[in-house]
Amino acid sequence: MKSQGQHWYSSSDKNCKVSFREKLLIIDSNLGVQDVENLKFLCIGLVPNKKLEKSSSASDVFEHLLAEDLLSEEDPFFLAELLYIIRQKKLLQHLNCTKEEVERLLPTRQRVSLFRNLLYELSEGIDSENLKDMIFLLKDSLPKTEMTSLSFLAFLEKQGKIDEDNLTCLEDLCKTVVPKLLRNIEKYKREKAIQIVTPPVDKEAESYQGEEELVSQTDVKTFLEALPQESWQNKHAGSNGNRATNGAPSLVSRGMQGASANTLNSETSTKRAAVYRMNRNHRGLCVIVNNHSFTSLKDRQGTHKDAEILSHVFQWLGFTVHIHNNVTKVEMEMVLQKQKCNPAHADGDCFVFCILTHGRFGAVYSSDEALIPIREIMSHFTALQCPRLAEKPKLFFIQACQGEEIQPSVSIEADALNPEQAPTSLQDSIPAEADFLLGLATVPGYVSFRHVEEGSWYIQSLCNHLKKLVPRHEDILSILTAVNDDVSRRVDKQGTKKQMPQPAFTLRKKLVFPVPLDALSL
Repeated sequence: MKSQGQHWYSSSDKNCKVSFREKLLIIDSNLGVQDVENLKFLCIGLVPNKKLEKSSSASDVFEHLLAEDLLSEEDPFFLAELLYIIRQKKLLQHLNCTKEEVERLLPTRQRVSLFRNLLYELSEGIDSENLKDMIFLLKDSLPKTEMTSLSFLAFLEKQGKIDEDNLTCLEDLCKTVVPKLLRNIEKYKREKAIQIVTPPVDKEAESYQGEEELVSQTDVKTFLEALPQESWQNKHAGSNGNRATNGAPSLVSRGMQGASANTLNSETSTKRAAVYRMNRNHRGLCVIVNNHSFTSLKDRQGTHKDAEILSHVFQWLGFTVHIHNNVTKVEMEMVLQKQKCNPAHADGDCFVFCILTHGRFGAVYSSDEALIPIREIMSHFTALQCPRLAEKPKLFFIQACQGEEIQPSVSIEADALNPEQAPTSLQDSIPAEADFLLGLATVPGYVSFRHVEEGSWYIQSLCNHLKKLVPRHEDILSILTAVNDDVSRRVDKQGTKKQMPQPAFTLRKKLVFPVPLDALSL
C-alpha cells in the first residue's frame, strides 16, 4: 500500500490534482502503528484524551485535528510539525514543504510543548532493558500491563508524578538507569525560555554592537519571517509567483507574505488598540525586593539608589509602594503569599513587582543565597492564584544578571555569579496566560551592570524614561523600547562592556499610565 500511495501522488506531477483529504490519506498509508501512537502522544493537551484513546489510525487523528481547527488545507503546519518530530520528514512533500522550511518556522509556530517534546525524546532514548529497570524501580505504583517507553512516560504524567515544572522523578530514574538522558532534561530546562516579543528599534540602535553580539540579527529576521498569520488563508491565495507544486502555497512563501502583512497590520491595529482600564479607586501596589547583603556573595553597592528611584517614580504614578530589604527565601515566600491574597488588588488598576538582587540562568538569589526561578515568582499572580488581578496588567522588573559575569571596571559591578559558566538561554518563562510583562535588565546569557554609587543602568534608565514619557501619554512598551535604546548605547569607562535589556510580555492591550498632576524631580 505504501508504494501505491507514493505512485498515486508525486509532488513533481503537475497534472495530478490531489485533494487535501487525499493527501492526508496518502500520509496515513505511510505511517505504521507506532507512528500513530507517537502522533496521539504528541497531541495530548491539544486534542481531548477520549478522542485520542479511540483513534486507531493516523486518519482518525487527522480528523480530530481538523475538527479542533489545528489542521486545514490553508494551514497544515501543525501536521508538518508532527511529521518532523516523529522523523517522517519524507512525508512533508505531501504538504508541499521541506524539512528546512519546518525548522525555520518552528521557533514561532511550534504547537507541541517543550515538555511533550522532551518526553518523546526520552522515550526514544529508553531501550527495552532501560524500560525494564525503570519499571522495576517503580513496580509497586505501576499497573500490571505491558508498557512501551512512551506509555510508561505517559502513565507517570497521568498519575501526576511528572509535569513541566516537576521532573524530579524522571531525573532520579534517568540518573540511576540511563544517565546520558539527563542531558536532554537539562536542555529542556534551558529551552523553557521566555516567549520573546522584541519591540522594534531604529536603525541606529539596531546596528549598535560591541565586542559581543547581544541580539542575533538572524534570529530577528527568522522571527519576522515566521509570524503566524490568519491572513494566509485569504489575502495571498492568489499570489501565483509564490505557489508551490499543485497550486498550493508553500509554508515558507506563505510565512514570508504573512510576516510582511502582519507588520503593516500590527502598526495599524496598534493605533486602534484597546487600553487597560486605569480609573479604579487606586493605581495599585508596587512591591520592591531590594537585596544588598548576602551570606557569602558580594554586597550590591548602589542598589539603594535603585530602590529609592523606583519608590519615588511609582509613588508619583499613584502606586502604594512596599520595600522589603535583604529578603531570605522564606521571607520571599511570605511576601509572595501575602501579595497573592492581598484584598487591595480588587480596587487597583495594576500590580508592579521589582526585584533588585544577584541572579543567574532565569532565576534570582534571595539574601540567604537560595536560587528562586523567575517563573515561580510570577506564577503566584496568575488569574487562578490571584483572581483579584485577573485581566489586569502585572508588571515585573528585574535587575539581576541572567548569565556569565564579565570582569568589571573599578566603578562598575555585574549582578552575576560564577564567571566561568556561560549559559545559552534563559531557563524560565512568564506564565502562559495574558496580562503579564517581564522587564529583564539583560538578555539571556549576559550580565547587567550596576554603578556602585549611582545605581544600575537599567533601573535608572527605566525610571528616567517613565518620568519623561508618561506625561507624553506613551504606552509601557514604547517606554521600554526607549529604555532598550538608551541602555544599549551605554558603555563602561573602558568602552568595552555593554548591556541590552529584554522585555517579554503577554499584554492584550496598551498600558498607558495616567499623567500625574504634580511634576517629579529625581
